[in-house]
Amino acid sequence: MAVIRRIDDHISVAPQIQPEDLAAIAAAGFTAIVNNRPDDEDAGQPSGAAIRAAAEAAGLAYSAIPVTQSGFSHPQIDAMAAALAASPGPVLAYCRSGTRSCNLWALATAKTDGHPDTLMAKAAATGYDLTGIRPLLDALSSGR
Repeated sequence: MAVIRRIDDHISVAPQIQPEDLAAIAAAGFTAIVNNRPDDEDAGQPSGAAIRAAAEAAGLAYSAIPVTQSGFSHPQIDAMAAALAASPGPVLAYCRSGTRSCNLWALATAKTDGHPDTLMAKAAATGYDLTGIRPLLDALSSGR
């Protein structure tokens, strides 16, 4: 199973997960999966439909918010915020390495209620560097 990095009590991120991982993910207490990976990004990756089916079979909510190399959009940020808000328990977001998932969590949280310094510290504690998106975090958080 992929290494899961816990950012806080409500969100963890991971690199690509497999359908056979979903029962263990549910047993670990997660209540929702967010797929930030577009289908066919890499040869051999499981499809979003396969992950969705396994997630739902394990009793997990599933959201697909694919992020390509072109970056993040406001609809993606809003969809991530909605997925986080809808989950009554811990959420596991995944992509190829976990980086896009961490970045999208930070952007969504900055827009809703997170301070950029806090978000950057949480990400850094799990091995992710948000320096490249700091201007976006600042802009999103100042809109509140």
